[in-house]
Amino acid sequence: MNLNTLRQDIPAGLVVFLVALPLCLGIAQASGLPPFAGLLTGVIGGLLVTSLSPSRFAVSGPAAGLVTIVVASIQTLGSFSAFLTALILAGVLQCLFGLLRAGRFISLVPGSVIKGMLAAIGILLIMQQIPVALGATGDAELVSLVKGDFQFSLSAMIVAGIGLAILWLWTTPMMKSVKVLSWVPGPLVAVLFGCMATLFGDRLFPDLPRIALPAFDSLPALAAELETPDWLAWKNPSVWMVAVTLALVASLETLLSQEALKKLRPQHPAPSPNKEMFAQGVGNLTAGFLGAMPITAVIVRSSVNVSAGAQTKLSILIHGVLLLICGLWFSDLLNAIPLASLAAVLLYTGYKLATPRLFIEQFRTGTQLYIPFLATIGGILVFGMLAGIGIGIATQILCSIYKSHRNALQLTRYDDHYVLRFQQNLTFMHNPKLQGLLAEIPENSTVIVDNDNAEYMDPDIKAVLRDFGENAGERGIRLSQWPVAMK
Repeated sequence: MNLNTLRQDIPAGLVVFLVALPLCLGIAQASGLPPFAGLLTGVIGGLLVTSLSPSRFAVSGPAAGLVTIVVASIQTLGSFSAFLTALILAGVLQCLFGLLRAGRFISLVPGSVIKGMLAAIGILLIMQQIPVALGATGDAELVSLVKGDFQFSLSAMIVAGIGLAILWLWTTPMMKSVKVLSWVPGPLVAVLFGCMATLFGDRLFPDLPRIALPAFDSLPALAAELETPDWLAWKNPSVWMVAVTLALVASLETLLSQEALKKLRPQHPAPSPNKEMFAQGVGNLTAGFLGAMPITAVIVRSSVNVSAGAQTKLSILIHGVLLLICGLWFSDLLNAIPLASLAAVLLYTGYKLATPRLFIEQFRTGTQLYIPFLATIGGILVFGMLAGIGIGIATQILCSIYKSHRNALQLTRYDDHYVLRFQQNLTFMHNPKLQGLLAEIPENSTVIVDNDNAEYMDPDIKAVLRDFGENAGERGIRLSQWPVAMK
């Protein structure tokens, strides 16, 4: 570290803090947890995980992609304390993943499944935040809105609508061309507008629901706010299922963020995915003990860190310290933030995850990719995260097998000559295709077999070829370049 990096890291840390603050609060609120849990998660990710992470630029903290898993898991387990036990177990599993060098297996997850998972998370996030943007204060869901059993709040709708407009405006070329405004994050501006609405617009925006962050005047008061794990919950099989889901999805999102970060700011040597998983595991283990939320590396905050000119880990550590200071001594200021503003930030985040452009791009790639993409989305929406990812991977495997099977054999006609090409190794599963192609060859023809690309053929394939060769003379079929083993 030198003076030059310090001059760049301090402003970068401040920018990352301004982006992370509304997201930490909003993600906690969306998860049905106290806002302080979101700040605590950001602090753990910004200080502890950053200290252990091999990456100089990856910012860790609460992720919008895990909101739906947290909500569903707490409902399934019945309490947040039981969920914390699952989070501790997930952290242990992530540490084991890192020690066993499982990071290399990230390349086995198909891109269509990954994109489907992110799109499904975006859709679930939008579905969850629509009632909040319309004025819900409790656990109202989209179903109650559809049934008509819902109390709308015009104030919340206006604040959320203006917040969404600000977020959209901040992405336009006109706003990006103004250098001063480009340093101010859009989510922060949307939240600041909401604060102004609650502080100065009582007549225009009456009864606007706000977050509730407790004030800490002593260490015992702080300790009283920290939830403790339910240690007996480990006996519940559902806790282990939640732990596996958290470990897999959090690891997947972390490693995907790391891959995306390589394209934005390459590091030499590249950060080890195994060390990154171990660092995330320690972070989630600590988060479970202290009553925080799941932690992952987040590409949005990481990309902001890079674009702000960060040079070392110091920028991320500064962002973590600022989150800690803000939560401990500026709770009154944060309590002015309306829920509708945080809902606007999360709705826009969900839209970016499930943007229509993503669906269009997937459809253009062909059935082999968009069918697993849609299967992953449908599976997650209907059956949950882990089952949906499994359905997506299984669908991709079936599509790949079908495509490979369909193109494994090719029969081409040149006058009375027929060329049978083997494009790959053949197994018994190719028997129906092979028999169908051989049946198309008419009498008094010449058959040429090109098997240079097939280093292996099942005995069943050889038997089919042998039978055809033995009966070829009776039909007047001449065999040229017939595999020696088949003669």
